[in-house]
Amino acid sequence: MALVVASVVVLSGTAVLGAGAVAVAAPAGRAVSAAPAVSVEPAVSAASVEPATSAGRVAASVPEADVSHHGHVVLWDAGLAVRVRTENHGPSSLAGVTVRVRTSVALAERQELPQNCLQTDRWTVLCRTGALRADGAQERRLAFELRLAGRPDEVVVWVDTLWNGGAADRNPGNNDHEVLALATGDEYVF
Repeated sequence: MALVVASVVVLSGTAVLGAGAVAVAAPAGRAVSAAPAVSVEPAVSAASVEPATSAGRVAASVPEADVSHHGHVVLWDAGLAVRVRTENHGPSSLAGVTVRVRTSVALAERQELPQNCLQTDRWTVLCRTGALRADGAQERRLAFELRLAGRPDEVVVWVDTLWNGGAADRNPGNNDHEVLALATGDEYVF
């Protein structure tokens, strides 16, 4: 029987939503407490790991998925509307996906976000989608408005997948987007 060892990854000020674990970073050189955090990532079980190979390495089967994000952003005054549609074109179903939305302009300190979203720093919002079937017929929609710290003439918005349950995604071109939005009130599609 193979022994599965869980490792902790410390991300600077980042929380992972969905079915993943929250990791909180301490400043460089300081220890991080091993106190339990909110569990949002599925636990790895010994049943999901194949037996050790002849070289003594553990071979694990990795699910494969094709997550896609499409939508639009609209910039006006100090507001940024974000609309994202997330799908999974398979071949494996996913327990959930964490969508990351980052902006080139700092966000206002206080945001009103949907229950499945949180602001992790002055430029980043994370949102969980919930389960996604592999056939692409199921989609999850996110819609929220962000308040910006100022009134920029333009903002660059990055939308990507932060977490997908550890599935391999060989087509990241449809889930990794960079959009320049001008303060015209027009929709900029990705």
